[in-house]
Amino acid sequence: MQYMLAVYADEAGYQRLTPEEQKQGYAAYMAYSDALKQAKAYVASGRLQPVATASTVRLVNGKPQVLDGPFIDTKEQFGGYFLIDVADLDAALAWAGRCPGASHGSVEVRPMWAM
Repeated sequence: MQYMLAVYADEAGYQRLTPEEQKQGYAAYMAYSDALKQAKAYVASGRLQPVATASTVRLVNGKPQVLDGPFIDTKEQFGGYFLIDVADLDAALAWAGRCPGASHGSVEVRPMWAM
């Protein structure tokens, strides 16, 4: 079954890291991706640009309305994801616990609808 691991963190936190800490953080995510691939659980992943680059689209009276930025101001922002294919929720939760994002933010685990 496929699960989305949505990584949430304070995006400003990355800028507070030293260059060496940033390098170590990047290496941790690459090692995590490699572990997922070796376990044949990896489907896809992606990192999002800062929330300031976001646009929000809503239909108002049947017409699209485009707003700059996110709709809700929150402490943590959706920063990226891993799409994994594992046997069950327990396996997905175990992988979420290994995700580097869990150490500096949170990882939401959600099953995908089969389409």
